[in-house]
Amino acid sequence: MAHEPTSQRPIADELPFFLRPAGLVLLVGALTALKVFAALNAHFVEDEAYYRIWGLYPALSYYDHPPMVGWWIAAGQALFGDTIFAARAMVIASGVIGSLALWRTAAILFDKRVAGWAVLFMNTSLLVGIGGILATPDAPSVLFWGLSLWALAEVSVSKNANWWLAVGVFAGCGLLSKYSVLFLGAGIVLWLLWVPEARRWLSAWQLWAGGFLAIALFSPVLYWNHLHEWASFYKQFGRAGATDYTAKYIFEFIGALLGLLNPITAVLAALGAAVLFKGLRQGNSAASLLILTCVPFLAYLLYHSLHSRVQGNWPAPLFPAFAIMAAVFAADAALRTKLWKRFAVAAVVLGVGVSILVQVHAVSPITGAFARKDPTFQLRGWPEIGGALSALAEEEGAGFIATTSYGLNGQIDYLMKDRLPVVQLNERIRYLMVPDPDVALFDETGLYVAIKRRDRSDRLAQTFETVTPVATLTRSVKGVPLEEMRVYRISGKKRAVLEDISFR
Repeated sequence: MAHEPTSQRPIADELPFFLRPAGLVLLVGALTALKVFAALNAHFVEDEAYYRIWGLYPALSYYDHPPMVGWWIAAGQALFGDTIFAARAMVIASGVIGSLALWRTAAILFDKRVAGWAVLFMNTSLLVGIGGILATPDAPSVLFWGLSLWALAEVSVSKNANWWLAVGVFAGCGLLSKYSVLFLGAGIVLWLLWVPEARRWLSAWQLWAGGFLAIALFSPVLYWNHLHEWASFYKQFGRAGATDYTAKYIFEFIGALLGLLNPITAVLAALGAAVLFKGLRQGNSAASLLILTCVPFLAYLLYHSLHSRVQGNWPAPLFPAFAIMAAVFAADAALRTKLWKRFAVAAVVLGVGVSILVQVHAVSPITGAFARKDPTFQLRGWPEIGGALSALAEEEGAGFIATTSYGLNGQIDYLMKDRLPVVQLNERIRYLMVPDPDVALFDETGLYVAIKRRDRSDRLAQTFETVTPVATLTRSVKGVPLEEMRVYRISGKKRAVLEDISFR
């Protein structure tokens, strides 16, 4: 079933309130208020605590990812200080901006009914509805992929070549967020080659200028990698096809994708994709744009899942397009029976209900019975660990705390801020932007902290004369243990700690 442009396709009946701008503003505003509540009161997860350090030391790029999330956190810290909410502030704002862009994209490609459903489905997807407070690179990558899709929609509908400059800016910012946005570029090329009316842009200087802008914006990452032997590229791109083929992970990937999108929305998105695929075969610009900009990244993720695990958050940049696909099906007048109406409404109700439950649970745990199976377990028990470590450091006369895990290092660095320096002894490439501590620091007594399953204390004897267990701390929720941490007193430096120590 082909979809006509908005100007030629009248709305069959008046929009219900929940699909009108006022209704959407109320829902998105309420969900945003819930995110602010959780962002203010729930502790960091490990990755957020690590990225908080990026915000304190903005750089051209970093070992793990491009720099955008660090820049966002730095902006939040400039406004709200070195707080958990500061790290999350831009992420929450991006959800609102992304919703506006998504509405506009769907409205001009299809109509306002599709736009309303798309905003509802996006904001009630479990990854965005629940994970929409987490300060990770996924948040800016989702925003800028979505903004790029909006600018492409404007190109397609308005025929104004200047929108290609906006595509370049948004895509370049996406590349500064996460390397996966490279696949969007491949999708744009597919669209340009597949749709007859889009091929005209190949002769437009604005298209090529937009590509130049994207590369220019990405150049700080290229320069950083050039200075550091392309370390970040090797780390990220070295994952693809690094192991033999296996079917072990593909169903896990598909299950996670369906679950995090929202299982009911995922069904609607698949049905919507089938509808749009008919338009794709006919060269319809709107249908082709949505499908083809998703294909390269989705194909890569499927390929990766045949070799190793795909993390559930990786497909997040595709969610705006998936939300529109689901909305196309939900809004179709020919299929708008009571059954499908209820199905679409059920998707929204499920997403809102789960979001409220999990956000409240993240702040004030309802139960600890699920222990490490609880998706919020990473948030739990850290203030108590910080208090116990402070007491131990005072008792032992420790002048620093050492770790060998970036996530634990980030958590303890936040808990010990303004008290004691915290140093990750290994993987120093993660901290090129941070000045190394004064070597005299390691002449003092210190504490080494490790999660039990990652305890590397046996290696410390290479560098310190004394490595003595002093305590075992247990991170817990409502009396249910989550993980044990071992604490050692280390003293008597044998050699230059940060230069020679190795935990490979």
